[in-house]
Amino acid sequence: MKNFTYIVIISIMAYSLISCGNNGEKANGYGNFEATEITISAENNGKLMQFSLDEGQVLKTNQFIGYIDTIPLFLKREQLKVSKAVISSKSKGVLSQIAVLNSKLKMAKTNKERVVNLIKDNAATQKQLDDITGEIDVIKNQIRSVEIQNAPVVNELKSIDVQLKQIDDQIQKSKIINPENGTVLTKYAEPNEITAFGKPLYKIANLNTMQLRVYISETQLANIKIGQEVTVKIDDAETMKSYQGTVSWIASEAEFTPKIIQTKEERVALVYAVKIDVKNDGSLKIGMPAEMWLTRK
Repeated sequence: MKNFTYIVIISIMAYSLISCGNNGEKANGYGNFEATEITISAENNGKLMQFSLDEGQVLKTNQFIGYIDTIPLFLKREQLKVSKAVISSKSKGVLSQIAVLNSKLKMAKTNKERVVNLIKDNAATQKQLDDITGEIDVIKNQIRSVEIQNAPVVNELKSIDVQLKQIDDQIQKSKIINPENGTVLTKYAEPNEITAFGKPLYKIANLNTMQLRVYISETQLANIKIGQEVTVKIDDAETMKSYQGTVSWIASEAEFTPKIIQTKEERVALVYAVKIDVKNDGSLKIGMPAEMWLTRK
């Protein structure tokens, strides 16, 4: 009985010391850490020829990860180049006809100037001028006719050029390039698998700076603002580990507290979400619970 009484007394004393140490105060907000997650998806269809990354690996911006098979695209590009060469040869034949007609037109215009001068000296007749004028009109009509025949060829060449650019774009998008610095959270594909446009390949997040999302009451809004420094605490082996955080976002509208809040009274209250940026030393993980203190403790 004496031993039991002794244990109870010691327990009360320990609880009292803890309470005095915290001055009976509670944290101003509770929440969980999160990070902006980006899912990288395939931008082309085909077989994953190379895909070198592992979960937990830290990647850099523009780092080459792998590529999707580009042989079908390369063969299609070669086929388009052959088609372009064939059509270009047809176009060159038409253009040569236009060149010959332009040469005839230039000569006819020169002859017309000569006839005009001869008429002034009464050395030529009006009929000669009419004949040369008619010849010029015929040549112009021939040129327009040939140009009309060449228009579809020119449009076809332009169409092939557009297709070649599309193939080049697809070949470029067959390369898997990491978009920004971050840590691989989840890997969805493996080398030699067949992938498709829009199919997720891996998920990445920048864990250097974590965001703690907490919820505060309306009465606390006056004591917090964007850019304000606060203290963030997480559970440690023996005590609480503290970090310095900066308020980066405050919700403009109130909402009901999420179900992760423990008590029924707190769950039905209207609160405002707040995000706090915290520099990660490697201990902070996505989903980890934490406390926010407006005053430094």
